[in-house]
Amino acid sequence: MKIGIIIAIERELKSFLESGHDITEEHIGKRTVYYTEMFGHEIAATLSGYGEIDAAAATQFLIGHTGCELVINFGVAGAIVPGLKVEDLFLVDKACHYDYDVSPIDPVKKHQYAEYEDEFIPLDAGLKELVVEKLPSVKTVSVASGDRFVDKTEDKEALASLGCQICDMEIAAIARICLFNDVKCLSVKCISDTFEGDGGDFNTNVINSAKAAFAMLRDVLQVLSL
Repeated sequence: MKIGIIIAIERELKSFLESGHDITEEHIGKRTVYYTEMFGHEIAATLSGYGEIDAAAATQFLIGHTGCELVINFGVAGAIVPGLKVEDLFLVDKACHYDYDVSPIDPVKKHQYAEYEDEFIPLDAGLKELVVEKLPSVKTVSVASGDRFVDKTEDKEALASLGCQICDMEIAAIARICLFNDVKCLSVKCISDTFEGDGGDFNTNVINSAKAAFAMLRDVLQVLSL
């Protein structure tokens, strides 16, 4: 399968670049695409940068440039409910873009895009079910996704009230762009900062949590090659 990988930041990219695979680079404008092969899949990865705008741009670029059939995002995320630990791993079920709201002018719920049945943007259900079947220890999660780093307890509780357990800054855009392009989408997330944690915990844990997310990504790629 031809697979595109979206990686948000350099510290997450490090786990991919140091994975031991033979990697070649292509430079297009200010963007670099990293090519390799893993478990029989043709892999093309690129760095997006923080936030929904950069994630959307990187996803559309990667789909258009490589013709990938599946986009996978892996990286770290913050816990917005108590009980989740650093390096806990999850497969994303769906994402709520919590910064989006046209409910004052359109007949939709707060945070809902009109073409979806509710305020959640779905990721590929078929592939998710396949991964969970083959890797029964994998847990699925709903993500609150927006353009800010969430470190205040009251903000975490507000996002959790949407029915989410973790937060990030990219997956809503990645999933939405994939749906626009009829490209499948998966995402692997690893906790870097807990409900009680903050930006300091993120900086302490991001590299090891990214390594754990990449290890799970490898497991997912192996399942998809069966």
